[in-house]
Amino acid sequence: MKTLVLGFGNPILTDDAVGIRIAEELARELPDITVEASCEAGLAILDEVTGYDKLVIIDSIKTGKGRPGELYKLTLEDLKPKSDFSSSHGLDIATAFKLGERLGYPLPREVSIYAVEVKDNATFGEECTPELERSISLIVGQIIKEERLCQTTSPKS
Repeated sequence: MKTLVLGFGNPILTDDAVGIRIAEELARELPDITVEASCEAGLAILDEVTGYDKLVIIDSIKTGKGRPGELYKLTLEDLKPKSDFSSSHGLDIATAFKLGERLGYPLPREVSIYAVEVKDNATFGEECTPELERSISLIVGQIIKEERLCQTTSPKS
């Protein structure tokens, strides 16, 4: 099964970079799995994810209800895609996938989304807050276990 792990975020906005940081650590732990980091959103990700059977997305979320480092597992259905495709600007992931399906993109059959609760996603800085920094290795382990990721998955050809 061809698997892509895709970490989202902005590397200069403290905790917003957590998806990228987790993806970087997963790449070190699992060198035989394709792992990428991205600042892109919406339709731009369709080209990155085509041709894979499984997609694991990691991004930050700030609900204000959880503790920094708390991990939420979501599906595309949880994100409730918009039904209005009148603009391609600012499309969320679920809407981009729905549009990709309509356009015939060969999208992954299996998609998991991990949202990591953050404390500060607005301050300029290249390091995560200490609370979140302490959680990154634990989160990496949780995702590897939950997704049953191993080094036998083929990279994109």
